[in-house]
Amino acid sequence: MDVLVQKFGGTSLQTLDRVRRAALRVSAARHAGRAVAVVVSARGSRTDDLLRLAADVGAAGPSRELDQLLAVGESESAALMALALGGLGVPAISLTGHQAGVRTTDRHGDALITGIGAGRVRSALAAGQVAVVTGFQGTARTGDVATLGRGGSDTTAVALAARLNASVCEIYTDVDGVFSADPRVLPAARRLPWIAPGVMAELAFAGARVLHTRCIELAAMEGVEVHVRNASTQAPGTTVVDRQDAGPLETRRAVVAVSHDTDVARVLVHCRGVRRDLAPDVFEVLAAQGTVVDLVARSGPHESEFRMGFTIRRSQAGPVREALHELAAGFGGGVHLDESVGKVSVVGMGLLSRPEYTARLMSALAAAGIPTSWISTSQMRLSVVVPRERVVDAVETLHRAFGLDRPAPAGVPSATNPGRSATA
Repeated sequence: MDVLVQKFGGTSLQTLDRVRRAALRVSAARHAGRAVAVVVSARGSRTDDLLRLAADVGAAGPSRELDQLLAVGESESAALMALALGGLGVPAISLTGHQAGVRTTDRHGDALITGIGAGRVRSALAAGQVAVVTGFQGTARTGDVATLGRGGSDTTAVALAARLNASVCEIYTDVDGVFSADPRVLPAARRLPWIAPGVMAELAFAGARVLHTRCIELAAMEGVEVHVRNASTQAPGTTVVDRQDAGPLETRRAVVAVSHDTDVARVLVHCRGVRRDLAPDVFEVLAAQGTVVDLVARSGPHESEFRMGFTIRRSQAGPVREALHELAAGFGGGVHLDESVGKVSVVGMGLLSRPEYTARLMSALAAAGIPTSWISTSQMRLSVVVPRERVVDAVETLHRAFGLDRPAPAGVPSATNPGRSATA
């Protein structure tokens, strides 16, 4: 079978009219002769509504019972989609994560997919049905429902596409694809016809909300071609795939996009006179909290004061601060947390090999009067911390400084246009 996996996010299903519109897309693909599996998120703000309900009755954090509650949102979407398809004369069956054979680790609220049996999905496709699968959820080894955390439905879609050997996984969202910056804050941003998985993963980690890092990492590992498209238009979208015809790395445009993240807090752990290296202890605390860190710097082994700084998600700051304070207090130290910052990144390929790009980034921000603090550099990403109220200004400044508001000059291959190239 020529299998297509389509995933529809919460905004794409927010109203019944949008559910019907999504069903029409699925129906068109089915009538074109393809076997279609659909993965759905909870509609609109349904997950947030359920989280508020849980908080109102005293839920304090991820748990078995909270996952039981949150799974309702995707189950509702799947049943509605199957019913809408039935109304169009397209046979369909809705399947929960458990029914679709999605197996996960036991970590509630942030589980990882360990495998997909997909027996019922395959049977449905072979019988000519559309299989509508709930994203964001699976079954832990205990047999209980476990949710996948941020980007869970995207990750479900890619994992299912890999298991079904699907030719393409289409991710439908509320924007026309992946852009050189967030078009909601920078109208001059340009749509990227295609982007390499590694670059997309960096963009996602740096704050781009179109796709989640886990989804793209899995797509790269499994060789799944991902198309990002707008559920409300016929725009061609963006293809996330490695291209062999993109021209030599050293002559194509290196910077592809600017990304920003305001869900950022800057953390400094400090302890005077401690004779023990506390870095392993700090990372153990962060790992126990499931906290992702970035822009890490620390004092050396021969300094009299232990200092370690890094950024985390501001939304995770509360429990992380308490756990780190308990650790530092045991050695006579403390924790300083600054929640008034954001992170801006330029993303591409070969950036570390071009030190002039870091100089350009810093000079452009300085000329615009935007203060900077911590900075991190790698081959695919240059990130800098700026005041949160200047994040959008920084995005606009760097987008212009690296020429992303202009098409690549003719005749030079670029990372976004394999027939052209330029040095940004």
